[in-house]
Amino acid sequence: MASVNKVILIGNVGKDPEIRYMQSGEPIANFSLATNEVWNDKSGQKQERTEWHRVEVFGKTAQVVRDYVTKGKSVYIEGSIRYDEWTDKDGNKRNTTKIRVSGFSSRLVLLGSRGEGGGGGRSGGGGSQEPPAEGGGGGEEFQASDDDVPF
Repeated sequence: MASVNKVILIGNVGKDPEIRYMQSGEPIANFSLATNEVWNDKSGQKQERTEWHRVEVFGKTAQVVRDYVTKGKSVYIEGSIRYDEWTDKDGNKRNTTKIRVSGFSSRLVLLGSRGEGGGGGRSGGGGSQEPPAEGGGGGEEFQASDDDVPF
């Protein structure tokens, strides 16, 4: 039987991405992504919860992250969930959960208009005309617009 490991998140970048390179020279970008949930409790009071996600991006999409993603930027990502376990220097077992954006079924789309969300000094009005930001293959240039937001 087939299985699926798919995560879709829309949120805001918590801090500027960290970029490192594998021995092959391929970039890896790491950043935190905040998603918010708002609801009214039984007494009618507004409640809000922020969840933080660790995101790890590989390849050409990591180059886009390096060049265009900054703290506060809104992004849409599709990836897979990864659970890593290791033993620290004190012998304690540690766990980390990451969202991996890598491969054909993964995607990262920059949301909002230019200059929004700390866009690295870029400014402008109108719709979004961001750089290619889609993982996976194909040589087509991807241009995000307000119509690309999935809700």
